[in-house]
Amino acid sequence: MKIRSVQGGDGRRFSVPSFFLSLAIITLTFMASGIAPGQSYPRSPSAKSATELHSLKVTILSTMLADDGIGEWGFAALVEADGKRILFDTGARPNTVLENAKELKIDLRGVQEVILSHFHADHTTGLMTLRRELSKSNPAALTRAHVGKGIFLERRGRMQNPMIAMKKEYEATGGKFIEHAKPAEILPGLWVTGPVPRLYPEKNFPAGIEVAKGEGWVEDDVPEDLSLAFNTSRGLVLLAGCGHAGIINALQYARKFIRPAPANAVLGGFHLFNAKDEQLDWTADKLKEFEIARILGAHCTGIESLYHLRQRLGLSRHSCAVGTVGAVFDLKDGIRTYFY
Repeated sequence: MKIRSVQGGDGRRFSVPSFFLSLAIITLTFMASGIAPGQSYPRSPSAKSATELHSLKVTILSTMLADDGIGEWGFAALVEADGKRILFDTGARPNTVLENAKELKIDLRGVQEVILSHFHADHTTGLMTLRRELSKSNPAALTRAHVGKGIFLERRGRMQNPMIAMKKEYEATGGKFIEHAKPAEILPGLWVTGPVPRLYPEKNFPAGIEVAKGEGWVEDDVPEDLSLAFNTSRGLVLLAGCGHAGIINALQYARKFIRPAPANAVLGGFHLFNAKDEQLDWTADKLKEFEIARILGAHCTGIESLYHLRQRLGLSRHSCAVGTVGAVFDLKDGIRTYFY
């Protein structure tokens, strides 16, 4: 057979067989990464962090199930990482997180940083109550609020955006919003993802809402939705509020901009309560690819959906559990809830 050659864009020449071999390698690389040809992740905002967390504890302060404290359709959690403390989301009602923290004997007065995963009221309503009450004894309490770019966009339909009014109210108390358009390491080993690329079609957001984009209105896919990613000595840990961007999209993104480590745990809400079996099977299979070890699913994950994931993954009730108010994930000791 006669071997013909072709000229590449940089002037080099390739034999046809080697050209097709290169094409095949590129295609297989995309398939292995889960990224379709033509799609790409944003480049890492900085050199990959070498910092690894050696201690991590996450305590749920708002979700539906409660033994001690108040249950609600909402989410909040206290993060303690190598001696640093951050509040993630603030619950659905003004006083829930404040009262649950008191009942659990958790002192939030020293917490300066708060993360709001997205604009929905069941994750943001407690902010002003907490800021006002905690600042009485510590003026610096909850003065820095990290959010994803797009959280202040106008919405219409089934839901309005409470963050537009809250921005003025919060800033009037001396608080500052920090908008993230890309991943950022806000503490050593602890990253906010910023808005997550939607490489997989995980349509995990409510219908009937539109968001103002440019000159018009489009379906609101909660573009600002962010998660917290932890680079730990035992692998990656991801904490999501609702996972509207898709828990797999968020995990794969974190593995890209931090490091492709196994997933030690995924925690929080994944918005799978209404997911069909096919979507749950797909989610479990992708989590298995990431070598998931533990899941603490709360809020909008859904109890039946979590049990489906547990069965598909072959995890136990101790390594895949329903999150409750007061439930704890500890990097060393694993998951503890009131409903084992």
